[in-house]
Amino acid sequence: MWTGAAALALAGWHLGPAASWLPGVRRAVSPGLDGRGDPGHVALTFDDGPDPLSTPYFLEELRRLSARATFFVLGSRLERYPQLGRRIVAEGHELAVHGWRHERFWHPRPRGDARDLARAADSVHRASGSRPLWYRPPYGVLTATRLAAARRAGLRPVLWTAWGRDWTAMSDADSVLAELAKRMSGGATVLLHDSDHACAPGAWHSALDALPHLVMRCRAEGLTVGPLAEHDLRTT
Repeated sequence: MWTGAAALALAGWHLGPAASWLPGVRRAVSPGLDGRGDPGHVALTFDDGPDPLSTPYFLEELRRLSARATFFVLGSRLERYPQLGRRIVAEGHELAVHGWRHERFWHPRPRGDARDLARAADSVHRASGSRPLWYRPPYGVLTATRLAAARRAGLRPVLWTAWGRDWTAMSDADSVLAELAKRMSGGATVLLHDSDHACAPGAWHSALDALPHLVMRCRAEGLTVGPLAEHDLRTT
């Protein structure tokens, strides 16, 4: 039986790293975790796929735009749709790890997190032919056990600089672009979703509709758009 003090201590240890979810905290403590990289580049990233109902539309639009991106995939979905993962790689994009499932983070799971992250990394390896480099936890919440699991799997945690809040039923292209503009600049990592797996049904349409406007705005400002592998993330 945990005493009150022991339970609070355990919770503090487990959730302490989650303070990095706050943009001001991670910007000050770890620009790399905030996604800050090459000031002439914007890293384009998508979460929660692959999804056969929506991801192909993003791939087609990226092909039309001659743009490449990083897809943070869920291992359980990649195992279900491996051909889609292979297509993502074949079209020049990068696969990264979002977890095995889109799970909540309340309780410490040292063994479970290590097992699930290793499984997800192995799935990406099978689909892409190379070991993944990056990890973004579900909900963007790093816990002590998730952080330890990432280190054990050889993954570098990366959150985001700017997000589009594209997961709500009320989002549209204009709202996504307006939200991104709050923290967008050269060197930013952009978070969007290519699936509504953990979002409102159909919410992915707002990200898809915003995508060409985002890419063209970046290019008009002299910025290149591409995957995290080309972003030269800061090491601090």
